Amino acid sequence: MILHRYIFAEMIPPFALNLVFFIFVFMMRQILEITDLIVNYQVGGVVFLLMLFYSLPYFFVYIIPMSVMMAVLLAFLRLSNDSEIVALKAGGISVYRFMPPVLVFGLICALFTGFMTVYGMPWGRSAYKQLAFEVVRSNFNVGLKERRFNDSFDGVMFYVNNIDPASGALMDIFIDDHRSEETRIAVTAPRGFMFQGETQASINLRLQDGVINQVDLADRSAHLIRFDAYDLQLDFNDAAAGTSKGRRNEKEMHFSELKAYLASAEEQDKRYYSALIEFHRKFSLPFACIALAVLAVPLGAQAQTTRRSAGLGIGLMAFLIYYLLLSAGLVLGETGLAPPVIGLWAPNVIMGGAGIWLLIRTGHDRPLDLLSVFRRTTAIILRIPRKS
Repeated sequence: MILHRYIFAEMIPPFALNLVFFIFVFMMRQILEITDLIVNYQVGGVVFLLMLFYSLPYFFVYIIPMSVMMAVLLAFLRLSNDSEIVALKAGGISVYRFMPPVLVFGLICALFTGFMTVYGMPWGRSAYKQLAFEVVRSNFNVGLKERRFNDSFDGVMFYVNNIDPASGALMDIFIDDHRSEETRIAVTAPRGFMFQGETQASINLRLQDGVINQVDLADRSAHLIRFDAYDLQLDFNDAAAGTSKGRRNEKEMHFSELKAYLASAEEQDKRYYSALIEFHRKFSLPFACIALAVLAVPLGAQAQTTRRSAGLGIGLMAFLIYYLLLSAGLVLGETGLAPPVIGLWAPNVIMGGAGIWLLIRTGHDRPLDLLSVFRRTTAIILRIPRKS
């Protein structure tokens, strides 16, 4: 138990450092998207922090398995470089005795990742979309740009030439209304004002002294109507506003909702496969914590002369292979070329199987010189003639 507690304690500091580092890396893309909202709609710091907080569950499901692998790898690299593993083996302790704390550590992280996939990720996505919608809805006049086509409304393309900064009046307005399949409507007006609509997802536009051009596609007739005042209700587009008035997205569904949809689906269409992928993702990604932790033990224990920087590269390379396998499985699952259960679970089986194989080699004192393998592979690649 002293050995187990010692190894467990060795994994905690690198896990915390890697978790913070990968959160920062993954958040950079999200920060750019949130910064765009801040610049366009002038939202405050509280909204910025809330959006980052709502994004965390989605990133955690990928960051935690990666951090687990790097923590185990760096811990065993440290033990190996300080010859502690050699000393333990000389004392009659097998490499298999190192596994209990690693498995416990991986299991704890897998349970937390499972909580994120089952509860955290649907909640975070829904809350993020709702907050983004509130930002766009409440500050749409601020975010409206001059001389730029705007498609934030359902079935309506909106264009404003100028905006009066003092009164907020819209000048030289053009609207392409294609909400009806039977008619197309084009509205032009020299002046207009925006105000809150009947619902939170709509805005009313009051136009003055304009013209309505209406084309009936069925009987190929056209009508022109002049008006002094005309009120037009515009409903926010689901994608642009960040909300969904209809069915919930598969990634926003909770576990019970996914099960109910999969049980009641009448046909195996694209949405069915997407829901099935989300169902298996809730279990396969947490299990990756254990599979990658098992792989990291022999990688760290065998590299006795490897520096920590090189060990970091080995870990990132291994996780890159896992991510490529996972991406290929997602593509095959979404297209229906392979069952989603195979696409989502095959990376865990491959990486975990490789870890068990390397662990057995390490247990029989048949180490694999990973750096030599990488050097030989690089040399072979450099010898390949390239076409000019």
